[in-house]
Amino acid sequence: MGSNLAVMPERRRPTGPERGVPIGWTGWLRLVLRSLGLALTLLICVPLHYTYRTIHYGSPFPKIFLRIACRICGARLRIHGVPLRRDVFFIANHLSWIDILALGGASGTAFVAKAELGMAPVVGWLARINRTVFVSREDRLGVADQINRLREALADNWSITVFPEGTTTDGHSLLPFKTAMLRVLEPPPPGVMVQPVALDYGADIGEWIGWIGTEGGVENAKRVLARRGSFKLEVFFLEPFDPRDFVGRKAIAAEARARIVPALEARLGKPLRPFAHVVGPVGYIPPPDKAA
Repeated sequence: MGSNLAVMPERRRPTGPERGVPIGWTGWLRLVLRSLGLALTLLICVPLHYTYRTIHYGSPFPKIFLRIACRICGARLRIHGVPLRRDVFFIANHLSWIDILALGGASGTAFVAKAELGMAPVVGWLARINRTVFVSREDRLGVADQINRLREALADNWSITVFPEGTTTDGHSLLPFKTAMLRVLEPPPPGVMVQPVALDYGADIGEWIGWIGTEGGVENAKRVLARRGSFKLEVFFLEPFDPRDFVGRKAIAAEARARIVPALEARLGKPLRPFAHVVGPVGYIPPPDKAA
């Protein structure tokens, strides 16, 4: 006897709270539990960090905190390639504040960040613990000082990460690279290498997790912390290159971008697309047929 049961289409499980959609009570519960987990990890790692610093210059605890925090927030890291440990300038694509947890937790790198972050309560303090170099787009007269601070960081054998897009995107796009902070590589400090990094959350998660459009930072963080379950984040440390082989910061940026693009396209299985949102601070306007 034939069955009269129709084959129902498989319902796609939602990735998480969508932008502008209220978070349900289960989402709020996950948000609170993850926030408590982050606070507890911080309470353990910060005293250990300052205690360690009394006897050693470098401390492993910022890296440990970032790695644990990344996992608490739901990311399951998978590292490809080998990050250089020192005397390296990482150049990476940028989707989310989770990128900072992942890269810092994987390599112990310091970051170049917007000056506004340094004024944020708690977050700014944490960024300073991780040796963040703060820069301001508006402070044209202070560019030389910012470059000097980067040079000092590299001279101290730190690894430094920059996100040259100047903003976050959606995992399907890569904005033109801004090269102002690559002036530190004109000329490159002795022994410093450049290592491009490609961050891949997967096509669906990348688009969902991206801090894009008009969404505020707090709202994005709430969405991510309210998400059900975990998500995969693959970090590809690509082949490093010697910046001395390229004349000027624009050529260095172009080489890094030329290595990141095929890595992302290989993960997506298709070409990157133009970013669909206007980004005033970096002067980006999407093509007319792509504008959101």
